[in-house]
Amino acid sequence: MTAGPGDTPHVRQLLGAYVLDALEADESGTVARHLQRCGGCAAAYVEAVDAVSLLALLNVDDLLE
Repeated sequence: MTAGPGDTPHVRQLLGAYVLDALEADESGTVARHLQRCGGCAAAYVEAVDAVSLLALLNVDDLLE
C-alpha cells in the first residue's frame, strides 16, 4: 500500500483484487476498514464494482466486435 497525506495508507491498487475476493483475509480486512473511512477510495471501490458487474454482462461475441 502507498502512503497518502498524514501517512494514511490507501488501498486503490488492491481494489480490483478486493472486488474479485482475491485477497488474503488480513488484506481484505485492511481494505474493508479503510473503505469505511476514506471517501476517495470508497468511490473508486464503487467504480470497480460497477465495472465488474458490467463485464459480467458481456459474452464472447461482444468481446470480438
